[in-house]
Amino acid sequence: MKLVWLRRDLRVDDNTALNEALVCGGPVVCIYIATPETWQSHGLAPIQADLIFRRLCELSKELSALNIELLYDEVPRFSDSASRVAEVARELNACMVLVNREYEVHECQRDDRLASQLSIDGIDFQCCEDKCIFAPGTIINKQGSYFKVFTPFKNAYLAKLGMHSFDVKKAQTAVEAELPSAMRSLAFHQDVLFNYPRKDSTQWQADTGSIITELREFDANLIDRYAKERDFPSIQGTSKLSPYLAIGALSVRQCMARLMYGQTLPLSQGREVWQSELIWREFYQHLIYFETKLSKGRCFLDWGDELRWHTNTQWREAWENGQTGYPIVDAAMRQLNHTGWMHNRLRMIVASFLIKDLHIDWRVGERYFINNLIDGDYAANNGGWQWCASTGCDGQPYFRIFNPITQGERFDPSGAFVRQWIPELANVPDKYIHKPWAWPDVRNLSYPQPIVDHKVEREVTLRLYKEAKDA
Repeated sequence: MKLVWLRRDLRVDDNTALNEALVCGGPVVCIYIATPETWQSHGLAPIQADLIFRRLCELSKELSALNIELLYDEVPRFSDSASRVAEVARELNACMVLVNREYEVHECQRDDRLASQLSIDGIDFQCCEDKCIFAPGTIINKQGSYFKVFTPFKNAYLAKLGMHSFDVKKAQTAVEAELPSAMRSLAFHQDVLFNYPRKDSTQWQADTGSIITELREFDANLIDRYAKERDFPSIQGTSKLSPYLAIGALSVRQCMARLMYGQTLPLSQGREVWQSELIWREFYQHLIYFETKLSKGRCFLDWGDELRWHTNTQWREAWENGQTGYPIVDAAMRQLNHTGWMHNRLRMIVASFLIKDLHIDWRVGERYFINNLIDGDYAANNGGWQWCASTGCDGQPYFRIFNPITQGERFDPSGAFVRQWIPELANVPDKYIHKPWAWPDVRNLSYPQPIVDHKVEREVTLRLYKEAKDA
């Protein structure tokens, strides 16, 4: 019998560890371990926890159709999970435990600990490369080191992709496993105790068929317009597949294979841009593997740790609650708080505002996003926030500071998105929708004045960053 430990790879098809277990024949059992205390300390969003639980319900059915039992258990902390998996493997009399590798530093240490514990019992351990199309260490520069700038990484990635044959494997049926009586109580069922706060995620799909349908519909109907429409939050211009990628209900291989299927080079501009976004995800996964400090709250650029941050609680709360007085910022934050998702262009705008208008540590925003996003992914979230803070690998220059007024005027010119999330601005004319304080009838609005002056705070940011770099 072989035991597959599922983490953020909650799918049957194109699951490398599961396929490796199945290809050898014999019975296969899967297990998922919840770690609520660690989830709490890491800030797992309740809406993502709900999606994980709903996905486990569907995954249990999908595995069962292949004669594979899904076991479920809970231990308080992340550090306890490896020991529990080793214990289950012993009780199952498993000959092998298989996992798909994760690249954060503590995850790597956890898997090393599991390998050591299994070796004592003579149980084989196989750690598969699955999260990226190309594993960290397989895309390197001429000096044999990892890339620190995205564009050369992308070029090397695409060259390798051109020689790559996609093999998105369907899972095979296994020999039915006979569970020991002591293990039957761990069989997953919908009423299992899931000891973590949950927020309704039913606006997102949980079964594989619906998720794959969303991927195919995006490819068929939206992807070729992606480059032109992805920056406008009032229209459906993005894939909205990120929640499924975050929990592993969908793989990057499945996305890339669909994107390239039947296409000739060069790709359409829309396909090329979406492909670039998928490669950014891969880039950040490679970075956290090579730079362990990124898993420890450190800046990629050392001078970033010299930045002096403000700790204005009122400003932070105004940002969190969508009450800054800047409509595009506030609408974006209200979208996040209500839905657990935020449009990608808006993520950059609100991050820039928190960091470079309010001078609040990027880690505060990083944590708030993880606490609330249904698509929270550590590497992508950290990479995005450090990019905006100009402290990350290939981040935007520190003197490039988004103006929240002009960003709103450019990407929500009619104010449709703002009015959707800020009903108190419904009657403001388009001319004033992104600066309502200038509207002659502003006294009739129950909407706050700007909490800061962007022009003033821009100069403060330039000084703070120069001081940090010169320190």
